[in-house]
Amino acid sequence: MPTALAFGRARSDLDVFSRAGLALNDFLTEATTALDRVVPFAGGCVATLDPATSMVSGVLKLGALRGRNDLDVAWSQIEYGRDDPSALSHLVAAGRSAVGIHNEYRGEVERSVRMAELIIPHFDFRDEGRVVLADRSGAWGALALFRSRGDAPFDEDELDFLAEVAPAFTRGIRAGLLVQLSRAEAAAAAGPAVIVVDAADRVVQATPSAQERLDLLSGPMQGDPLTFVHSLVTAARRFARGVSDRVPRTRIRTPDGRWLVVHASPLSGDGDRSGDVVVTIEEARPQEVVALVASAFGLTARERDVTAMVLSGADTKEIAAAMHVSPYTVQDHLKSIFDKAGVTSRRELVARVYFDQYAPRIGQAVGADGWFVGD
Repeated sequence: MPTALAFGRARSDLDVFSRAGLALNDFLTEATTALDRVVPFAGGCVATLDPATSMVSGVLKLGALRGRNDLDVAWSQIEYGRDDPSALSHLVAAGRSAVGIHNEYRGEVERSVRMAELIIPHFDFRDEGRVVLADRSGAWGALALFRSRGDAPFDEDELDFLAEVAPAFTRGIRAGLLVQLSRAEAAAAAGPAVIVVDAADRVVQATPSAQERLDLLSGPMQGDPLTFVHSLVTAARRFARGVSDRVPRTRIRTPDGRWLVVHASPLSGDGDRSGDVVVTIEEARPQEVVALVASAFGLTARERDVTAMVLSGADTKEIAAAMHVSPYTVQDHLKSIFDKAGVTSRRELVARVYFDQYAPRIGQAVGADGWFVGD
């Protein structure tokens, strides 16, 4: 069992890493290495989540799970399609931070659908520590750590430690998303990609740009791109049955810094077409990422309001009048926003909020749909 000094050193290291401005993959690599020294695990993964929907947007595999993408589809179908109290969506809704499956089920880990049908048969892991990485904006990620047969289950001290360092992991994920700037030279795929998945979970139709979009989602923090597709497909079927009340969607950051929106909708049909789901992958419009970016900056509600008005082109007097405050107060808010965003002017703020994804295209022709022609 690690000493209090070891726990304290790991806690300090994680706090430093989370504030060091590391790119997402670099932060998670450093942070999980430090974590393994005091809360050892045989395998694990870190998932990034869209805080608006709690859908997975990226995965980094660790230990025995590294390189094992063959079970990602099965995992997504259990995670988003079955009613398991330890599913991420349930933990997020309940406001729970860290749970141990062995502890949760009093040693009867097979009562967890995920453990019984996937984790034990394929890996012989006998306990899982699950940690939700969330703040007031929602869940930004999740940790899943596993222990093998013969290893001691995660104990209360370890679970308490995981809950204590969850804010540092959350902060590091938010910062990592902001560090990963878009490459202006990155070529845009032509139009949205559309994939149709049938009731047997086979991809039966796809537009020519579908593979291009899926290739954009390949990288060290992405895993198998079809994992995200099938996670959304499974959630869409729950929506069709009335189990869920919203069409599933997630915003995903590509390795070159672009934001994509992936969403799934059930199709109506008879016979062979019953149960089909259409998945659409397209580049995010500014309004789809502004709120996410503002949350990642850690802006207050007032600062978000000011940012929104700056993005709409309002000057200081107009913002002051709309918010019923003095221009000096607006300037104070702007100074705080600039500090958090790492910019020095409104113009830089606009480019930063849009992650340089849209600014390089200003001046291009705009089509009837309000989007850049050729994208």
